[in-house]
Amino acid sequence: MGISDLTHESLALHEMVVASGGDPEESIEKMSMLLKRIKDFIQTDNPEIDIPAIENSHLSGLSEQVSGNDDSPKSITIPDDFRCPISLELMKDPVIVSTGQTYERQCIEKWIDAGHGTCPKTQQTLSSTALTPNYVLRSLIAQWCEANGIEAPKRPGNPQPSKTVSLCSPAERAMIDSLIRKLASSILEDQRSAAGELRLLAKRNADNRVCIAEAGAIPLLINLLSTFDPRTQEHAVTALLNLSICEENKGSIVTSGALPGIVHVLKRGSMEARENAAATLFSLSVVDDNKVTIGGSGAIPALVILLSEGSQRGKKDAATALFNLCIYQGNKGRAVRAGLVPTLMKLLTEPEGVMVDEALAILAILSSHSEGKAAIGAAEAVPVLVDVIRNGSPRNKENAAAVLVHLSSGDQQKYLAETQELGIMEPLLDLVQNGTDRGKRKAGQLLERMNRFIEHQKQQLQAQKQSEPPEPQPPSSTSHDDS
Repeated sequence: MGISDLTHESLALHEMVVASGGDPEESIEKMSMLLKRIKDFIQTDNPEIDIPAIENSHLSGLSEQVSGNDDSPKSITIPDDFRCPISLELMKDPVIVSTGQTYERQCIEKWIDAGHGTCPKTQQTLSSTALTPNYVLRSLIAQWCEANGIEAPKRPGNPQPSKTVSLCSPAERAMIDSLIRKLASSILEDQRSAAGELRLLAKRNADNRVCIAEAGAIPLLINLLSTFDPRTQEHAVTALLNLSICEENKGSIVTSGALPGIVHVLKRGSMEARENAAATLFSLSVVDDNKVTIGGSGAIPALVILLSEGSQRGKKDAATALFNLCIYQGNKGRAVRAGLVPTLMKLLTEPEGVMVDEALAILAILSSHSEGKAAIGAAEAVPVLVDVIRNGSPRNKENAAAVLVHLSSGDQQKYLAETQELGIMEPLLDLVQNGTDRGKRKAGQLLERMNRFIEHQKQQLQAQKQSEPPEPQPPSSTSHDDS
């Protein structure tokens, strides 16, 4: 699968979110699957072509030599679809125009402000000048930067999106206003029924999501997150999940103080409410700034608990939210301290193995953090990782190799010794020959370290033998004839 396929996926996601009659819960599931495909690309499709510095001077800040855990410097090639078609530079704030093409926000705004009414790439007439943030591609770029050890591009700010005009009819608006009044009532039955109806209305289409938020539902729904009535609480958090699909509502939900209530539901709600709370956190965390806010809200420990004890759907929701949050470096330590690594190791060793992909993908992210590396080592992960390299899928093999590369960085010869004893050399050689591009690279790095370690062992053994005194020779024997 290539980047072009992912671009089509992001456009399909955009259409799904804005189309009327969509199912937000199904949308979140599709977003989860898309994020998984993003991970697959980041971990398998990472070309490494040396770029002449002079010919690529516009990439000087990004195509620099990357060392760190790699044994030799590497020049990183930016995938073409990560570059703005106008500036040819890595996009910081990718946005989608009406033709479906993606551009850097500042570049396309300048193009439109200059009086152009066509798409620069396709020359099609723009039916609208509205710009829709391409959160999927932005996340993809951030993960590509993470995988290659370079700093993700910073957006020039957080431009306020143009206000969406609700297309709700007067009758629909009157109905929503009536539900808002019931939502503000002190009568529990009114609150429950109103939250349930708003949940369904927000599920129905994008116009309803805008209209419901404009009518003031978000603060009232947030208040109901702490109710003692489980059904009302479930309606409220799911309504917020459905509303969060709308781009403008993501910021409003966070700035209105929803996170403590969502975390409360994540900890104490019914299983369905907990799952929808986790899905809401994933939906909100596609905004980069929200990753930081959510990470500091106490959500990560609650997500780790859901990952451990939730239903299958709950575990998937929690894993997706945790993966997305851990893209931000500051959240990795929080996740490790919340006990995420032992939970992931448990998922890796379950007989059914349904969460292996997610567990290894998160471990690969955490292993680049000092606390994560220490926790993975303490969890005695090496035998499991070696077994994955021997028997796992191509994607899981490369993730396992990536974790071992991080574990063996620096003065960590004990892990190299352990992998040698476990017989890693043969499967590692096979991965070098037959793995994915990234798998080959990671296996090559690990193999080089293994060879240096083995050579060092030989030198030490030879030096030890040379420093030992020579063994005493037995006296020469003489024969005597008895006579």
